[in-house]
Amino acid sequence: MTEEFSDDIPQDDDAPVQEPRLWKGNGWTARVIKNEDDEGWAVAMIKDGEPEPALVGPWTMGRDKKNPKPLDTNAFNTLVKTAAEVLRRHEQQLHAMLHKNTVVWHEGADIKVTLDIVPDDEHPYALLAAFNEDGEQIAQVRTSAGFKLSPASATAWIENDFRNPA
Repeated sequence: MTEEFSDDIPQDDDAPVQEPRLWKGNGWTARVIKNEDDEGWAVAMIKDGEPEPALVGPWTMGRDKKNPKPLDTNAFNTLVKTAAEVLRRHEQQLHAMLHKNTVVWHEGADIKVTLDIVPDDEHPYALLAAFNEDGEQIAQVRTSAGFKLSPASATAWIENDFRNPA
């Protein structure tokens, strides 16, 4: 698929578009495009304001077996739902990669230890923090973004008086 996605999309954000190969509404644009890898068609779902599609998938051929089936309300609504779910899963995965926590038992109490990675392009780092059972922060240090949080590493950090583990 070699088509540029930002060209010829109408610029009036409030105006819905309902053409056979281009639908716009609900914050999304669906564009049916020629699949350059084979003889079929694909549909690209682009969230308003984003440069790249959130979802690109195969699209059904029409009755003539040459042209794509036109977009319709049901297809567009299903595509919006699917593309939004893809974005939600990506956000969940990113959050899980950047925010980790564990709870360890130390001196008769549960201590929650969190690791929040700050993905700076030049100098990424992480904040390692400890919280008591009441949720009050009892320690925090800045450490390497590569720090691996586990129950063992959390316990070692606590036993080392919360000094930077780096």
